[in-house]
Amino acid sequence: MTATALVGAVLAGSAACGTVEQVSASRKLERAFEELGKEKTLSFEVDLDTDAASLKALDASSDPEPGEEIPDQVAELLSGAKITVTVQSKKPIEKSGEKDLVGTAMKLSTPDGDLFEYRMIGDYTYIRADMDAMGKTMGSPLPDPADLPPEAGAMKDVLQGKWVKFNTAEMNKAAAEGQDAEGGAAPSLDSKTQKKLVKALRKVVAREVVVKATGGEDGTEHVTATAPFRTLVTELLGEIRPVVKDLPPGMELPLPTAKELKDAPNAKVTADFTLKNGELSRVHVDLAKLAENAKVKKLGLTLRMREGTLPGAPAGATTLDLPELMNSFLGGMAMSDADIDTSGLDALPKDAY
Repeated sequence: MTATALVGAVLAGSAACGTVEQVSASRKLERAFEELGKEKTLSFEVDLDTDAASLKALDASSDPEPGEEIPDQVAELLSGAKITVTVQSKKPIEKSGEKDLVGTAMKLSTPDGDLFEYRMIGDYTYIRADMDAMGKTMGSPLPDPADLPPEAGAMKDVLQGKWVKFNTAEMNKAAAEGQDAEGGAAPSLDSKTQKKLVKALRKVVAREVVVKATGGEDGTEHVTATAPFRTLVTELLGEIRPVVKDLPPGMELPLPTAKELKDAPNAKVTADFTLKNGELSRVHVDLAKLAENAKVKKLGLTLRMREGTLPGAPAGATTLDLPELMNSFLGGMAMSDADIDTSGLDALPKDAY
């Protein structure tokens, strides 16, 4: 949602000095994103608009090493997978901070069922996964829950696809302690740098992207944004490079050079924003032209806005003690120098070790 909102904000502010048609289309996008910001609950779905054959063809065109080809199961999974996200806040989304969030839910599903789901409700984060299906898809069957030691505890529930939960604050505290041990808190992008990035993006978009609006039936409108892929990406990165030096430690971006991008396809790519009665209902990006010589039938990325409510906390979830779990499974693996038997090494030639 953040990425989509950024696209809308950039497009909305970049065509202000363009043609009358572009200004009109950009303002429609701007109003649509403003309406999203007023909502306290947002729900959307993201999926790849493609099929397994197209993904296999795209993979083959990249000349993978023998044995590194995308497995059929993974291609099937990606082509049919959907991610659904719901966010609810006490305040309108545009005015909300992390502390205002009432809860968040995310689900990864396929035509055969849900693969993974998590919910952050109140003090706890709840998760469940179809581990059997995921293991088969990835070609790595997981252990039978009956074979796990008693110390595994809630891990058995995880493998059986049951709901488990852990205290979110405790997890955040552990993560913060880990970051401090590595040299500081998590990096963040200050507002001044954010404004510089948006200004840089708008400058290129205003020059390279063509924005148009077309009418439809029953209150439906389409706003399209079209640009040559390689030219747009190369110029965007050219504008972003001077801003990168202001990024805080830990957020350095290894940006590709213009020379490295010279072989990227320069086909025109179009993002289609569907507005229903002035509100954003769908965003579709057609990526098929970027496949070039690959025999790709269809390849796109689609985001759909959904009417949704935040699901409640699952009943009967088993508490997952993460520190205890890590100690149970990894504690026995750790060895100090004193644990290693070095007797007999003195008798070996020095070049043997």
